[in-house]
Amino acid sequence: MTLESHPARPPASLRILLENLVDYAGLFPPAKLTMQSAVENFKTYCDSEHAWMLGRFIVPASRLDEFAAAFQLLLTADAGPTWRLSVLIGPDIATDLAAVHSFNRRFSAGEGVLVDAVELKAQTPGDIRNAAQLVPPVLQTFFEIPISQSLRENIAAISEVRMCPKVRTGGETAAFFPSTESLVEFFAACISRKLCFKATAGLHHPVRSSHRFTYEPDSPSGAMHGFLNVFLAASFMLYGMDASAATGCINEQSADSFHFTGANVSWRNHTLSNAQLRHARQSFCLSFGSCSFSEPLDDLRSLRLL
Repeated sequence: MTLESHPARPPASLRILLENLVDYAGLFPPAKLTMQSAVENFKTYCDSEHAWMLGRFIVPASRLDEFAAAFQLLLTADAGPTWRLSVLIGPDIATDLAAVHSFNRRFSAGEGVLVDAVELKAQTPGDIRNAAQLVPPVLQTFFEIPISQSLRENIAAISEVRMCPKVRTGGETAAFFPSTESLVEFFAACISRKLCFKATAGLHHPVRSSHRFTYEPDSPSGAMHGFLNVFLAASFMLYGMDASAATGCINEQSADSFHFTGANVSWRNHTLSNAQLRHARQSFCLSFGSCSFSEPLDDLRSLRLL
């Protein structure tokens, strides 16, 4: 990993790439923390020097009351910036959306937390269109869709309802990790419809490498996508990188092939200016959900990026 220097703060291009990148999902596997522990962790991260890397807190709609109780235990006179929540909606969409509405109404007096996004699973264009009729436009909406079947049709339906796709990039077994080629096809489909996306799971490490899939001692292991690889490949594709080069970028296992400076970022002979990278992050590749915030930080430190 090459830097312009090793200053106290990261180079501007790295800061742009990492800003608001990690949606904290400590409630979910493999961490599976209690609500109180996850909320306390998020508060700690929000108060840390790396709070600028945090995005939303991820919580199921069915646990919003539990979240509210844990959050209120942490309330202080100086609560800091408003926490943004993304809520996972289950099969009973109407009931879960009612819970979101009730939660936002409860905290509408500026008590430091707001649900501003929801995430749903959908298998078909019909699922997407039906669910979209129920979701209020004030909420940014992400549909997690299969990456290997009916991809273009589902992306077209998401575009039609003016919402966003979500891609699963890993999980507790190898079967949850999409192929590099599938990710490239997903990015291309999103670009063709001018859609932004988020990712979820499996992106604990900056650069592609082999790791255990969970924290259990007997966990299976295998290649895991790197979040630098994935978000840089998506950004490069937005600015014209072809599928073959993007595949190579996602598969890259040498940290030294990525170069961050005060003016740009590059991988091998491909370069993006800070302005291009900022546009990609803000309008195309938004964030990824991770059950750990400390693990990505530790890896970035080990690479001397932070």
